Amino acid sequence: MKAKTKALVFNIALPLITGAVSAYISREGMMGFKNLAQPPLSPPAVLFPIVWTILYILMGIAAYLVQVSGDRNSDSALTLYYVQLGFNFLWSVFFFKFGLYYFALLWLVILWVLIAMTMKAFSKISKMSAYLLAPYIIWVSFAAYLNLGTAILN
Repeated sequence: MKAKTKALVFNIALPLITGAVSAYISREGMMGFKNLAQPPLSPPAVLFPIVWTILYILMGIAAYLVQVSGDRNSDSALTLYYVQLGFNFLWSVFFFKFGLYYFALLWLVILWVLIAMTMKAFSKISKMSAYLLAPYIIWVSFAAYLNLGTAILN
C-alpha cells in the first residue's frame, strides 16, 4: 500500500475507531437515553450513528489533507485536531455513561471552541480541510441544544 493510501486509511480509521470505542464504553447509557424526556427537534436515535459515521469520515479526510500538505504548520494543526478528537471521545462518556448532563454541556462548549480553532488552523493549510469540518461544528452546535434540553428536562 502506498504511503498516501496508508495515511488516508489511518486518518479515516482513527476518528471512526475513536467514536466506536466511545460508543461502546457509553452503550448502557445510550440504551437508557430513549427513556429520558427529549427536547423538541430531537431526531430519531437511528440517525445518530449515521450522522456520526459521516462526520468521522469527513474529519478523517480533513486531517489527511493537512497531513499530506507538506505545510510546516501541519503538525501543530494536527495536534489541535487530536486534542479535539479526545474531547469528542469523552463527551459521550460524560453524557451517556455518567449522566453528567450539565458538565457534558460545558465539555461540549469547550469541544466547540476546539473545533473552531482546528478549523482555523486547517484553513491556513487547506481550505477544503476546514470546509470538511463545517458539518461537524454545525452538528456539535445542534448537540449542544439537545444536551441543554436533556439537562433541563431531566
